[in-house]
Amino acid sequence: MEFSIKRILVTGGCGFIGANFIRLELEVDPDISITNLDGLTYAGNPDNLADLSANPRYRFVHGDIANRATVLKLMADGGYDAIVNFAAESHVDRSISDATPFLRTNILGTQCLLDAAREAKTPRYVQVSTDEVYGTLKPAEPAFTESTPLAPNSPYAASKAGADFLVRAAYHTHGMNAVITRCSNNYGPYQFPEKLIPLFITNALADIPLPVYGDGMQVRDWIHVRDHCRGIAAALRRGRAGEVYNFGGRSERYNMDVTKAVLRLTGKPATLIRHVTDRPGHDRRYAVDCAKAESELGWAQTVTFEQGLAETVDWYKTHSTWIERVRSGAYRESAG
Repeated sequence: MEFSIKRILVTGGCGFIGANFIRLELEVDPDISITNLDGLTYAGNPDNLADLSANPRYRFVHGDIANRATVLKLMADGGYDAIVNFAAESHVDRSISDATPFLRTNILGTQCLLDAAREAKTPRYVQVSTDEVYGTLKPAEPAFTESTPLAPNSPYAASKAGADFLVRAAYHTHGMNAVITRCSNNYGPYQFPEKLIPLFITNALADIPLPVYGDGMQVRDWIHVRDHCRGIAAALRRGRAGEVYNFGGRSERYNMDVTKAVLRLTGKPATLIRHVTDRPGHDRRYAVDCAKAESELGWAQTVTFEQGLAETVDWYKTHSTWIERVRSGAYRESAG
């Protein structure tokens, strides 16, 4: 069964993955209209969607998903076919320093959206989660599947796991038509330059050292953001209620190898690499098995890591103003 989706409430749409999802939906479906609810915290960048401001199928609402009055009013007025929840505090290091904002947005905010969706009888709800809820893998262990027990190892991952459990409970207790997606590490255009790939690209372009945690032999499975967004769109329309779908790139790489690839593509020397003290509790390896999404949703990766990384480096090379506004904090001024 495929759900007919015409009006979507996207939360956190000014963030990296949410912005790419909004762009994809508006590009491939001329009948879609999207409302974007975003609190514009530090990683919510209005510049990511500034060129859509005149698009009649796109509307931006500045608001907090944990503000019950805001969410209830928006849902009551909207008549949405679906909610896709990207809104999240997502940086592990920040969660280690202070987990409180992660609990508010990721857990309380998710429950607020679920309550509003149930009250408005919204036909579909998609929770965008992460493979970090599964914990860490040993080198020879098989990749995470949707049935892997959750074992989060950082405050960020724990808050996302808590949100997933709330969505599961909403399905089992209230019969909500809810789906959870979990992805491996994303990369691509519009990613806030604190995550590994955009940080290292922007640092390299500015001849700033690249801080590599520990020995750099942590392993991550990389998926291009557009492939991930295609997967979310497939889960939105064809996913079975109550199910979880993993999306990965089948592209496991050592962090050090990714670092060296960035330096090659930017034409910068290896002398920019700086090994720094490893993150507390740093998970050693992530990898997801996405066979379920491939078989049930008809989804598959279309961008190889080599192709995607080269395109991503080119994007950052040609978007120096975007980088400058993020680094200076000027992008916050357009948040109002």
